[in-house]
Amino acid sequence: MAHPKRKTSKTRRDKRRTHYKATAPTVAVCSNCGASVQYHRVCPECGFYRGKLAIEKEITA
Repeated sequence: MAHPKRKTSKTRRDKRRTHYKATAPTVAVCSNCGASVQYHRVCPECGFYRGKLAIEKEITA
């Protein structure tokens, strides 16, 4: 296997890692209840996905 002949400097290492950054998830508004929901996920508040009931939620009073 190949071995590095020189130590990679911190600057060079960090310049290579500049593209490894976290992105904020895309947030949409639920069409049923208006809560904030991630795309392609069931609404945690009402249980609807794309206008249809996906998960029945218990009503807590």
